[in-house]
Amino acid sequence: PNTAKRKALDVAPRQRRQQRQRRRRTLHTDGGQIAFDELSPRHAAPTSDDTSRENLEGGRGARRDLIGGLVLRREADHARRRAEVTEACRRAGFGLRIVDPPILMSAGDDLLAAEAAARDHIAAALSGPDPPDLIVGPGPHDVHHGHEMTGRAIRDVLAASDDSVPWWMWAIWGDLPMPTVVTALDDERVSEITEALSAHAGEMERADHRVQIEARTRVVATLAAEKIFGFGAPALTTDRAEVVTEVVRRDGHWLLGAPRALDALQPLASPRPLRVDAWLNAPSARDLANGAIY
Repeated sequence: PNTAKRKALDVAPRQRRQQRQRRRRTLHTDGGQIAFDELSPRHAAPTSDDTSRENLEGGRGARRDLIGGLVLRREADHARRRAEVTEACRRAGFGLRIVDPPILMSAGDDLLAAEAAARDHIAAALSGPDPPDLIVGPGPHDVHHGHEMTGRAIRDVLAASDDSVPWWMWAIWGDLPMPTVVTALDDERVSEITEALSAHAGEMERADHRVQIEARTRVVATLAAEKIFGFGAPALTTDRAEVVTEVVRRDGHWLLGAPRALDALQPLASPRPLRVDAWLNAPSARDLANGAIY
């Protein structure tokens, strides 16, 4: 068993250089964007919001088409945020088309209406003429109101189908208690990520989340093996990594994804027969506090 785990944990960047041809269609969502990614699966990994949206996705040379923005935060910031996300996508190699008008999901907005609008956009993307193989976005327990709202919208849209695409969840403000997939990052990729993230100058002035790229990816590389494969599993063979929780809707239930290192040639896998409906449908810490803390 340990030998098998060691093989699974060998997530050296050479995997990502093997694949140049295949493309998978991926729908990315977060508190700020809804996007299709047509990417080489050697870097098929979770996105996030402005803190590290470019962190784990899109292989070098991959075509990534970001085709719709859900929200640009407060109305007074729309012009600046639009310019920043446009430049960030240029640096990251995304094509961008922002939904107009954007969905308003700041803390003082009508979040129920925003969640309903997000569901409509996600459902339309999933049922469109070129549907994705995978949806990537925040989970419903990520503390930030926009992230949790988007996570609930993804959950509810996918739950409406018994044969939906897999969902990869990331976390920024909260934690992923059950990560299932880990991917490695090398120094070149980290540099690219930092460059793209730096385009969000206004957000970085408020809180420089580029620090997360260095600190977070090293912490994740230390913890990921045991969180995914069980305590006592051998350590990763990389010093930078990120994780995502994969869930798949089957026969009316949410099943947890298979524990694995990302395989560039086979990024998707059959889920294990472990139901996680209670976890996905449980209230978040923010819900329990009724919004009084955050």
